[in-house]
Amino acid sequence: MKSAVRRALVRILFPALFLVWLADSSLPLATASPQSSSAGQTIHDNAASGGNFDGPAELPRVYVSSAISETPAPGQVRFIHTGDDLQEVLNNASCGDTIKLQEGASFPGRFHLPAKRCDDSHWIVIRTSASDDSLPPEGTRITPCYAGVASLPGRPDFHCSLVKNVMARITFATKGGYGPIIFASGANHYRLVGLEITRDSSGATISNLAGPEVDGVSDHIIFDRVWVHGTAQDETTRGVFLTGTRFMAIVDSYFSDFHCVSVSGSCTDAQAIAGGAGDHPMGPFKIVNNFLEAAGENIIFGGAAATATPADIEIRHNHFFKPMIWMPGQPGFIGGASGRPFVVKNLFEIKNAQRVLFEGNILENSWGGVGQNGFGIVLTPKNQMPNVCPLCRVTDITLRYTAIRHVATGIVISNTPSGSGGTATAGERYSLHDLVFEDIDGERYKGFGSFAMVVSNGPPLRDVKIDHVTAFPPRVSFNVGSDRDTPPAGNFTFINSILSAGKLEVTSTGGQQNCAYGAGQLGPVGVLKNCFSSLAFTHNAIIGPTRPWPTGNFFPKNEDAIGFVNYNHGKDGDYHLCRGKNQPSPCKDVSPYLHAGTDGKDLGADIDAVAAATSGAN
Repeated sequence: MKSAVRRALVRILFPALFLVWLADSSLPLATASPQSSSAGQTIHDNAASGGNFDGPAELPRVYVSSAISETPAPGQVRFIHTGDDLQEVLNNASCGDTIKLQEGASFPGRFHLPAKRCDDSHWIVIRTSASDDSLPPEGTRITPCYAGVASLPGRPDFHCSLVKNVMARITFATKGGYGPIIFASGANHYRLVGLEITRDSSGATISNLAGPEVDGVSDHIIFDRVWVHGTAQDETTRGVFLTGTRFMAIVDSYFSDFHCVSVSGSCTDAQAIAGGAGDHPMGPFKIVNNFLEAAGENIIFGGAAATATPADIEIRHNHFFKPMIWMPGQPGFIGGASGRPFVVKNLFEIKNAQRVLFEGNILENSWGGVGQNGFGIVLTPKNQMPNVCPLCRVTDITLRYTAIRHVATGIVISNTPSGSGGTATAGERYSLHDLVFEDIDGERYKGFGSFAMVVSNGPPLRDVKIDHVTAFPPRVSFNVGSDRDTPPAGNFTFINSILSAGKLEVTSTGGQQNCAYGAGQLGPVGVLKNCFSSLAFTHNAIIGPTRPWPTGNFFPKNEDAIGFVNYNHGKDGDYHLCRGKNQPSPCKDVSPYLHAGTDGKDLGADIDAVAAATSGAN
């Protein structure tokens, strides 16, 4: 009873105390506008899209500053060697101290980052003792090369110039639970640099390798050039857990081997990074220039009980990846020790978050057959059973300048009640533009083979703008649904895009009460009319349709008629539009879709802008 009262008081008092803290000018919090990322890429000027909005979506209001120059540690330097008591050193450290762990050494245990009264001028740095010259420079992603590992099966080449263990290893050796890094409630102003954070191969299921203590709050913690990973066949649920945290940054790091085993396993969904649960304020977050690998969702926000929504989230220049060796039947297949495959789901999912900027990322490999169908991106406000998150929302989401590859379905935009009938608060104001979806393959990746699934069953879906997208779904362009008793999705825009119609073109998500019921007879025009209000669907090149689509669009008979530089069957092609004989072969003619958009731009994604934003992300 006492603990329940304490939790209730925290829920009541913490927001008010936070507002007081927020107003304290002695504690600078974050930049008011985007800065150059750790990857050396500067995001697009918000002013070009109308101030702090990109279409209908509001962009983050604040951004986390994570440069080393902004996290000074002017205090003592403490050297820790193998066998030393790391927890005692952490307990006794003063704000501004640097703790150097012996490079190449291993420190087993479960370590709490204590709460101390630190500030923006006095950070505690926990790092390898190796020199800065031994690590990749700030702004460059670390790889396992720096832990003495030249390659991992099924992963992209590390391009190691030198394989040498210069990291310090912090490992969790306990049978179950979470660790090895725990943020004590109130922990703040810690920077972790050049560390390998992992667990042993005990066969136990480990939850968070790094995260807050239960119902704790923490802030201003930066993971910089760290390798966070599970083991090849054990169940490790997630890398970093962001619930209950504020002003967090994860930059230039490498996450691998987060997975749960199907049927016989103890967990279901595994993530590299997760958050969005609980009752405490969350965000802003910065997740920039990382390799992010997980079987369930590489990043997820939401999916659990919550009365708060994380806000102001920057996710840029990351490589989201699932190794194909995790797919049954593939050469070199690996699953759990039982031989069962891992539970594979989505690359990026939001069930509870607001003001998210998702830009310049590369997403690769998602398949169905174990857990669910494979999706690239999922936006679905969710009041989890049994109605534990009625305040959850997914609002103001900007997805831009990103490539999505090797998936069964490109994107899901779905407002649906929980299994017990509870609805979330809102799912609205989405801006999706300059996205390239290639190698959508429902047969190979075991799913729908569709570009987008759009569902509005509650809360009502509204204010969605999809603009300048290039996508080649083989089976279905739009899979649509909502109950006839619910309002149709409102203010839905699809413009300036290049989209394969697919074999079935537009289909229903199922059920006789669905607005798209009888899609075969209704055709695309009928389905779109029934399922959307305030619909703008114009100036798109719909490739190879056999049924009527809305007027004001273009209907090339096949992909060759678009005039791509090199379509290459929609797999690793060059999707620039041909500009004439002066362009390198195989261009002979000018594409008819140059400058054909409502804005005078070429149809489809801005391929040069996508290439610039994603350069070096994989």
